[in-house]
Amino acid sequence: MSIVKKAFGTAPNGQPADLYVMTNASGASVEITNFGGIIHAINVPDREGKLGNVVLGYPSVEGYTPLNGYLGALIGRVGNRIAGGEFELDGEKYVLAKNEAGRTHLHGGDVGFDRKFWDVTPVEGICEDHLILKYTSLDGEEGYPGALKVMVTYTFTDDNQLMIRYEAVSDKDTLCSLTNHTYFNLEGEGSGPIDDHVFEFNCDTFTVVDEYSIPTGEQRDVTGTPFDLREPTRIGDGFAKVAGDEQLTFGKGYDHNFNINDPEAGLRFAVSVRAPKSGRTMDVFTDMPAVQFYTANMLEGINPGSCGRKYQPREGFCLETQYAPDSIHHPNFPDSVLRAGEKYDFTTVFSFDVEG
Repeated sequence: MSIVKKAFGTAPNGQPADLYVMTNASGASVEITNFGGIIHAINVPDREGKLGNVVLGYPSVEGYTPLNGYLGALIGRVGNRIAGGEFELDGEKYVLAKNEAGRTHLHGGDVGFDRKFWDVTPVEGICEDHLILKYTSLDGEEGYPGALKVMVTYTFTDDNQLMIRYEAVSDKDTLCSLTNHTYFNLEGEGSGPIDDHVFEFNCDTFTVVDEYSIPTGEQRDVTGTPFDLREPTRIGDGFAKVAGDEQLTFGKGYDHNFNINDPEAGLRFAVSVRAPKSGRTMDVFTDMPAVQFYTANMLEGINPGSCGRKYQPREGFCLETQYAPDSIHHPNFPDSVLRAGEKYDFTTVFSFDVEG
């Protein structure tokens, strides 16, 4: 294993960005920048042994601005949406940025963790490398209470596993639901739509939303719906049902929270993805209660991606492990409140392989 640090361009504030490349014994690699903790590339083999990047991204940090789709970024303090851009905690009202259509707080606000420079400590290992990223969100940042100290550890192994461990502690009661917004395409970055990808979810229910993608409070059984992905399903077959399904129409495709079965079981299987042409596979494991499945329905590139052209909708998919969106307003959802002095500590694993 080895870690190499490279220059990665200059951010809008004039600060130079760095890119860290973790390479394992087989030559597979993961590339992460200190700007937003963004996963820039994941290079893993196909069934012929040829390495290819399976992550949407840009050639340098300049491509990630202006913000468009949160490609590859760490998200916080709270991933996903908070209705009305406000909440009450311990009897006090907090007002956040309404950075989605002027009515909803999305992915941490105007300048979320995806726009911050993180302190990075690389740690080379024998069979795995680590990048330890740290950031302190000050009391009142983006409207949230408490100074929140955050540490995210990216670990890449000789077995082509990328592990993300999220840790945080606050000096006041606050909200915390950290995630990563990487867009995957297992056929390879720039290869086009993901219609032929095959998905399997360990999820019996999903979160129903309104026309603004805000949860209604209902956790609906997937049985008999296009959200029943418990058996391997070609996702293009799901896209074909958009016009006849209210929920898919609201999201213009899949943009929904799925509740992972056995929430008390700790680290467990959540999602499996297969790409038939390349043979690449990805299995996702997490101890978070849920995962947001987003099929890049509204992704339209502003800058050319790593492939040299602008991205189009449905060229990638996100699997954002999380608490359910807007959980602060739904007592029946798992609680995203982080009490002062308590430790937030969750892990997600992306395990890459190939099938014949």
